[in-house]
Amino acid sequence: MKVKRIIANIAASDPAAADSFYRDILGLELVMDHGWIRTYAGSADMTVQVSVASEGGAGTAVPDLSIEVDDLDEVLRRVHAANLPIAYGPASEPWGVRRFYLRDPLGRLVNILQHA
Repeated sequence: MKVKRIIANIAASDPAAADSFYRDILGLELVMDHGWIRTYAGSADMTVQVSVASEGGAGTAVPDLSIEVDDLDEVLRRVHAANLPIAYGPASEPWGVRRFYLRDPLGRLVNILQHA
């Protein structure tokens, strides 16, 4: 038996409110919309992973989601253009990632990272 994928489900009274972040900032495609649930996806193959943590590293809170990107500077450009506040970073961490935290429109703390 193999785990094929892991899906993050985020509770929201208005699922469409996530579009501005997951589509416009991160460039994910809306692949399913039933009104009560919206699913965003990318085309890259991903490794199945679950992290369990007592802190987010460097004394930060544990994020609700961690999203690895291939161009952190481009995501930062989009975040600044959208005037979204950054909660932490950007920081180059001693464990080999460059990252920053921000909150999505639903209030979830999101760790955006790129391996160095």
